Amino acid sequence: MNAGAAAIAALLLTLPASAHARRVVLGHSVEGRPVDAVELGDPHSSNKLLVVGCIHGNECAGLAIVGALERLPMPAGLDLWVIENLNPDGHAAGTRQNAHGVDLNRNFPWVWRPLGGIYDSGPRPLSEPESRIAYHLILRVRPRISIWFHQHERLVDESGGDIAVERRFSALVGLPLRRLLREPGSAVGWENHRFPGTTAFVVELPAGSLPSAAAVRYARAVLALARKSAG
Repeated sequence: MNAGAAAIAALLLTLPASAHARRVVLGHSVEGRPVDAVELGDPHSSNKLLVVGCIHGNECAGLAIVGALERLPMPAGLDLWVIENLNPDGHAAGTRQNAHGVDLNRNFPWVWRPLGGIYDSGPRPLSEPESRIAYHLILRVRPRISIWFHQHERLVDESGGDIAVERRFSALVGLPLRRLLREPGSAVGWENHRFPGTTAFVVELPAGSLPSAAAVRYARAVLALARKSAG
């Protein structure tokens, strides 16, 4: 992206969120921090997408992408839900896990099993308030596509949904498409099992923070994917 385009992208991120955004407090973290969702676009549309900016507290470059999404004009006929930060306690502490020391991406019901260490899966599926928040929102909204941002592998994961959707996003953002290990208790594993015909997948961003131009590029790719999949 040239200097002029980068400057425009940086300016975009200083603008207020869309006046049509609806912010909802979904619940609270272990330490009482709010976990918000923002609904953008047409709430009556059946074309529903979900984007999660951060689930691991030390992998939160996706926050810049959801911030950009909240400032871009929405395509017609799209109902976009954004969970900005599912793990605010981990983000505040700079840890992968939540305040209970649980890896939220091992705490979902599908093929859950007890794990310890940095991948501690908790005492039981959905033991954590943050996991339950995402679980109940997804059951209510039933997004056709869900994108969960992680770091630091620089790839789009073949996560078990429609590979054509994953391949399309890979091409849009210029990241390779690879299949990572299918982890027990993962959010996307549960979504793809629970809602056949939908696609939930992981995008592993590069290490570090995203420049504003890159954040806008990823945000525009999300909207381009929404338009393509709707057609």
